[in-house]
Amino acid sequence: MWLRRGREEEADVHGVAELAALADGSVAPEDRTALEARIAASPILAERLAEQERAVALLRGAADEVDAPAGLQARLEAQRSARTVRTPRRLALAGGAAAAVAAAAIVLAVSGAGSHSTHLHAALGPTALAPQARGDATLTKTSSGWRIQLEATGLPRLAGGRFYEAWLRDTHGVLVPIGTFNEGQSVTLWAGVSPASFTALTVTREQADGNQASSGEKVLVGPVRTG
Repeated sequence: MWLRRGREEEADVHGVAELAALADGSVAPEDRTALEARIAASPILAERLAEQERAVALLRGAADEVDAPAGLQARLEAQRSARTVRTPRRLALAGGAAAAVAAAAIVLAVSGAGSHSTHLHAALGPTALAPQARGDATLTKTSSGWRIQLEATGLPRLAGGRFYEAWLRDTHGVLVPIGTFNEGQSVTLWAGVSPASFTALTVTREQADGNQASSGEKVLVGPVRTG
């Protein structure tokens, strides 16, 4: 009895493996016609083929729905080619649920690769104009630019046309404005230049007087840690 059951299970696995090969396009041309005829005559085989096709589509489409780096995209393409040749039996044994888990893992891996090494920090110290001020900034790379989260203390609230303005500065003294605010709690700034080149972050006191240049009244200064 156990021998007969083992043979039946082996035959069932072999049949599902053939369906997986048909679903991912790796079935031999000489076997396709006979296999398609068997499927056409069996609603059960047709249902299993549909399951395999959904699993293959999920695996192949998961990485395309995220913004992967070029190097990772190349590796995924290589894995897809290898999967077509080597893994129809493994895909068949795993089934649709395991395929969904594998696809989710691909998405997480791609997403993680896209965000790797994109967080920088800057510890901001006081100046003679604001000796009690301190600040900490976290710079995060996004597709829109660099998002900068600033938390500062020791800066009195400015209003009535007066405000603080943050800047990124390069080694040549070129300043790029990255946003204005009234007080230093939970400030979100944006930069369209890379802190790899603009390596200093400063905050100045400004007046709404029509002059877009920096006033030079620095209240916080600090380098962006790029190491």
